[in-house]
Amino acid sequence: MKFKILILLSLIIPTTFGIAYGHTVDSVGEYRVEIGWMNEPVVSGETNAIEFYVSPLKPGVELKDQKFENGISGLKKAIKIQLVYKENNITLPLSPDHNIPGKYYAFVNPTVSGFYQANVIGTIEDTPISLSMHPPKVDERSYIEFPEPSDLTLTQIIDGHTTLIEDINDLKESVNDLEQTNQQMNIGYLGVGIGLIGIAIAVIALIKSKKN
Repeated sequence: MKFKILILLSLIIPTTFGIAYGHTVDSVGEYRVEIGWMNEPVVSGETNAIEFYVSPLKPGVELKDQKFENGISGLKKAIKIQLVYKENNITLPLSPDHNIPGKYYAFVNPTVSGFYQANVIGTIEDTPISLSMHPPKVDERSYIEFPEPSDLTLTQIIDGHTTLIEDINDLKESVNDLEQTNQQMNIGYLGVGIGLIGIAIAVIALIKSKKN
């Protein structure tokens, strides 16, 4: 039981137990740098962030055995992360974690699944850094959606479009029927008017004939 708790804590608290799952570690000068996605598994269409850690290297310790300890703070304006996907790129500012010195976030919404490249650019104190790192693959959001994908499928779009056209055609037919009814009513009113005029003329003629 204690062993399971230690494993769980090692994934949640990298400051104490080392690298979180799926993170990539490298070094620049006398510094250890680490990146990874904040939320894993990372899926397209959801807001996430590149986590970025910076800490001093321990002399005489292999990089794979180095842990994130004594993080370097104050790099918010000194470093930016350029996220690259094929021919597209965006430069993201860093937001520091207020509870863990040396830990930063570069928030982003990866809208397409695939492999992204994170270029770390700037300076760590007096050490220039221009490093390309590769976080884990971004999966399709449908990978974790249940029971059905939230996005409209092509069939749903076509069905909705067809229904809309049918409703519009029904509305047009209703308007045409109403116009025909109005025309028929207007013709009827005209006939009644002519009839009344004829009766009036006949009455006037009858009165004149009686006078004569």
